[in-house]
Amino acid sequence: MQTILGANGQIGTELAYELHRRYTTDIRLVSRSPERLHDTDELVTADLMDAEQTAAAVAGSDIAYLTVGLPPDAKLWADQLPVMMENTIAACETHGAKLVFFDNTYMYPMTSDPQTEQTRFAPAGSKARTRATMTTLLLDAMAAGRVEAVICRAPEFYGPGKTQSFTNAMVFDPIARGKKPRVPLRDDTLRTLIWTPDASRAMALIGNTPSAYGQTWHLPCDDNRVTYRGLIELASAAWGREIDYSVMKRPAFFVARLFNQGVRELWELLPRYEVDNVFVSDKFKSAFPDFRVTTYTEGVAAIKAD
Repeated sequence: MQTILGANGQIGTELAYELHRRYTTDIRLVSRSPERLHDTDELVTADLMDAEQTAAAVAGSDIAYLTVGLPPDAKLWADQLPVMMENTIAACETHGAKLVFFDNTYMYPMTSDPQTEQTRFAPAGSKARTRATMTTLLLDAMAAGRVEAVICRAPEFYGPGKTQSFTNAMVFDPIARGKKPRVPLRDDTLRTLIWTPDASRAMALIGNTPSAYGQTWHLPCDDNRVTYRGLIELASAAWGREIDYSVMKRPAFFVARLFNQGVRELWELLPRYEVDNVFVSDKFKSAFPDFRVTTYTEGVAAIKAD
């Protein structure tokens, strides 16, 4: 049995499809309102804030994937995510399940230095501190021998379907609606974005590779990094029209955050968009050379076709 905790989001959904395609049909989908994707899926309704419900959801699992996502609300993250991690660790420890954690880069320094699995944590802002706390809880549990686990870390998403990211929200969603996209701060800094189906495929592969456990892995991205200007040029080619865009400067964000919750939540991450973002996934590519990474050209075309 392989169990996905937080199965309703884009990552959990793509993960379920990949597990079913390549690894097992014995899949349990866990969320507050789980939805069946295959006839063989087992659905479990659970609140991961509740330790007993989390333990019951993990019982009988060989592998549990923690892919839970919450709206980008700093207080909600601080109140809930560390508790969910603690409950998940305890559940896996009790039932002898391996744990695969889908992590992000919020806790990394917001500089142009290349990010590797050895990059130190330097959380700046509430959400970054919460993610650092969450990951450190797992690292400590792994070091203490409480749980056999692996950390799968990804940079900012872009992708089809229900993909939630600032790039989708500010660039691709407006384009799809025929609106003018907006770029945060600069259009000339290099971005590393991960195609959400690639993230889920890579996580399934790592979770089903026994030698991968006990480590942190950067999930694979296209190394031909693009600027937002270049990304919109790809979108213009995919949509078959010249797409105009605006660059939203810091003063505009400062004003908008006073009355827009989404902008308030992006505010602490703005320094990331002022510099190149170079997320390095060489370790994964060396260990899994046959894994094919979706190019930005292919990804943008797929968003258009979705």
